[in-house]
Amino acid sequence: MAAREWSVSRAKEAMGGFCLWLLPSFLKKKMRYPAISFLRPSSIRFIASFVILFLGCLTANISLCLPIIPSSLETLSVDGHFSFHGIEHAARDFGNRYQFLPQAVLHPKSVSDIAMTIKHVWQMGPGSELTVAARGHGHSLQGQAQAHQGIVINMESLQGTEMQVYTGNFPYVDVSGGELWINILHESLKYGLAPKSWTDYLHLTVGGTLSNAGISGQAFRHGPQISNVHWLEVVTGKGEVINCSKNQNGDLFHSVLGGLGQFGIITRARISLEPAPKMVKWIRVLYSDFSTFARDQEYLISAENTFDYIEGFVIINRTGLLNNWRSSFNPQDPVQASQFESDGKILFCLELTKNFKVDNTNINQEVESLLSQLSYIPSTLFLSEVPYIDFLDRVHVSEVKLHSKGLWEVPHPWLNLLVPKSKIHNFAEEVFGKILKDTSNGPILIYPVNKSKWDNRTSAVIPEEDIFYLVAFLSSAVPSSTGTDGLEYILSRNKRILDFCKTARLGVKQYLPHYTTQEEWRTHFGPRWEAFAQRKSAYDPLAILAPGHRIFRKATPFL
Repeated sequence: MAAREWSVSRAKEAMGGFCLWLLPSFLKKKMRYPAISFLRPSSIRFIASFVILFLGCLTANISLCLPIIPSSLETLSVDGHFSFHGIEHAARDFGNRYQFLPQAVLHPKSVSDIAMTIKHVWQMGPGSELTVAARGHGHSLQGQAQAHQGIVINMESLQGTEMQVYTGNFPYVDVSGGELWINILHESLKYGLAPKSWTDYLHLTVGGTLSNAGISGQAFRHGPQISNVHWLEVVTGKGEVINCSKNQNGDLFHSVLGGLGQFGIITRARISLEPAPKMVKWIRVLYSDFSTFARDQEYLISAENTFDYIEGFVIINRTGLLNNWRSSFNPQDPVQASQFESDGKILFCLELTKNFKVDNTNINQEVESLLSQLSYIPSTLFLSEVPYIDFLDRVHVSEVKLHSKGLWEVPHPWLNLLVPKSKIHNFAEEVFGKILKDTSNGPILIYPVNKSKWDNRTSAVIPEEDIFYLVAFLSSAVPSSTGTDGLEYILSRNKRILDFCKTARLGVKQYLPHYTTQEEWRTHFGPRWEAFAQRKSAYDPLAILAPGHRIFRKATPFL
């Protein structure tokens, strides 16, 4: 934005507040946001001087006038603190593609810090362009946790009641919305307990994953993380702190879960727990035929006695087949495994785990019985036995390696899709067989989940069929590359995939969705759009929260 345009925008914001002061009191009472007290005589001279200065700035086009406008945030008496300088980190995320610099970063020590800040912005009214975004561990992909010239709340700074684990017949843990799942795992394991549903990467905040869904290989059995929450504390777009559950303020509870941060900021959550195993049998097998691979996955998620974790991924790299995918795994038959040849085919890996206690002497027989029902390539059975915590935190090991090589902070143009079961074969034939024929630029996950484990009252959008697949293209782009590993090529490939899904009318829904127009968001939500918009009007009517999703605009935060 040009300096003059920006200064005019800021001046309009200030004048919006000035005009509000001049409103008659009877009009103020009719407005949907709180009115500011009427002018005192001692203020008139100051305002007159301000107006003259304001007009002078416009005509002289002097950007140096901007600092004269005081920052009202500095007057807020918060327990934590605001940062106004050195805040470039709040304009970056894991996607490493968008950078929108905020005006300030709030480091809250209490929930009241968050409520006070949002209420302050709410009281400024629609004349202010100031918005607020909650930032957890910074793993958004496309600027969703950023706020251009707004306020970013560093949720990891949030303090308050310490994490509390409750044992009993229905165990649960109370945690801050800024707590990392890996910390919840460590704490709950002290009591022999653990959350039921996970994401593949645990260094994410509770509020972040619950604002989306939280999916991993346990979702077929327990549902996503948003299906395993008993209670929430939420700060709405009006600055109200509200406790909610299925039976108390139920509409807000379901709105916030999977709500992309549009209705409130999750400041505390009560997460369901279950008895935790000590160890897991970790298994990988290969398929060369997609139909067989999909049939076995669908059988496993529907069987009563089955594995505890079920995921799959696609191996498109036709050269070093037996390298990364089986690292630290032992082949069931080393001789057969060494003789396996891929013949240049795209392969599909099924990854499974079976939880067990150390004293379970029947675990090998149980695993063998389950595997006997499957039709994988016999020579590709690889197994490992690891502690439960090591399996759940497996991705962090890769993160550390990538950090050491400087390969973590690169663009990540990820694409996550939910594909109906009835269309998965059409999808695989076109995408895996044609669009991604030679290279993938990163892991491709594919596994089915059961719709019956999702609560349709939440804001999460999923396909209509009883079984649908998560297909995740977890690409990493090489900076400055113009080849097939470059950002532009990967984005173009993603677009080809989305265009195919649209043209073929597959009924695909994006997970971790990203759109740039409200019309696209309307299409994404379909018949649920009106309810979503009504919830926004009820809980964040000025569109203060989560501007990075670009669903609802408060003035024009992105230019």
